[in-house]
Order: sequence, then structure tokens, then C-alpha cells
Amino acid sequence: MRALIVQHVACEGPGLLAEVLSSEGWELDIRVMDQPGATLPETIANYKALIVLGGPMGAYEEEAYPYLYKVQELIRDAISRRIPVLGICLGGQLIARALGAAVKPNAVKEIGWYKIRLTEAGKKTPLFQNLPEEFWVFQWHGDTFDLPEGAILLAEGDTCTNQAFVYRDCAWALQFHLEVTPAMVAHWAEIYREELEDFAGPEASARLKEDTVRQWERDRDLRARFLVNLCRVLGS
Repeated sequence: MRALIVQHVACEGPGLLAEVLSSEGWELDIRVMDQPGATLPETIANYKALIVLGGPMGAYEEEAYPYLYKVQELIRDAISRRIPVLGICLGGQLIARALGAAVKPNAVKEIGWYKIRLTEAGKKTPLFQNLPEEFWVFQWHGDTFDLPEGAILLAEGDTCTNQAFVYRDCAWALQFHLEVTPAMVAHWAEIYREELEDFAGPEASARLKEDTVRQWERDRDLRARFLVNLCRVLGS
């Protein structure tokens, strides 16, 4: 099993996803798009899954980042072939945009740990099987996506309504991050320190790191269940 992973910037990698997929026998082809000479394949036909990660750019910034056009082509290619697609944060927004839905600034930014709720459809979907109706997720985004025509909303939040959707049972878009580790969050808190402090003040970095360590320990079982579900969805 071979998966294509589109990583937009070197500092925002697949985290736990790489660990669990590798342990399940997946071969990961990770394309880091801010590295010199990075390219994307012409087609997704030679892969069994497509994963599009998060990044600091907007899904609508194709003129500044022309490869985003190709990412959207690959998303549509995968859906047409019934190859599973997972999009995280920017990746979820790119799935929405590839399917004709708007991606735009949310009313407020979300940075840190937020509670989301599964919809009735979300409670029944295999991606969230055996997860509670409400749980905490890590967020770092200023944009949000509208639902594409034919998509089903799976999870909602208080300050950003659309948190997850599925399209044709093969494209899964998440606004949030369940792949992050405390080390990843701590790194982001440093490299994006200015944005974080503008959002939540001069002590924001330290608070975010502390919150993350606490949440990491509390949600160990939930995280494990989600990753098991994810492997089943991608391998279906």
C-alpha cells in the first residue's frame, strides 16, 4: 500500500500519521513542497491513498503557490477513482475548494485546544467510530470551508462551525489536527510565535505548550482509537 502525502512546509509534517501508517505497512511518498525541486505526480493512479496536510498559506492562494492547483487536481483524480483522500486543516480546505466550495476567513482565529461535537452523521461514520460525541482537538487556523454540494457535515465547533465533512465516502476533510505531538506544537509555538502572541498575548507560547502536554496525556485512548479508524478508512 502506497500513500502520497502532500506536506506544504518542512515544519508541518505528518506526525502521528506517519508513525501509525508505517506500522500498518504503508509506504509513504512524502512531497515537501517548500523544498527545492519538489514536484507532484501527474496522477494519483499509482497510490492507494492521498493525504494533504496543513500549512500557513490560504487554500485560495494559488497565484502565489501554483502547485495548489495541482493538489486540487489530484484530489479530484482520487475521488473519481474512489481512492481515499484525507485533508487536515489546509488540506481539508483544499478538498472543499477542489469540489467547488468556498474557503474564506473564519469570524475568529482558532489557535489551541477546542471542543468539537459530532453530528448525527458523524456519530455513524467509520472515521469517528468509538469516539465520544464531544472531544478536544488541536486547532491552528484563520480560514474555514463551506460544505461542497453533496458533502455531509460530520463535526461542528462553537467558534468555527464546519469542522469535518465526508464526500462520497472517500474524501475526508478535517479542519483540526489529530496528528500533532507535544513536540510539534512546541515547535510551531516557536516558529509562529508572533502570530500566537498577537492572538493570545505574551505568555501564549508557554500556556499552549502546557495545555498540550496536559491534553496529550488525557486523550491518549481517544487518539489511539482515531488512528485505528483512520487506517481502516484509508485502507478501505
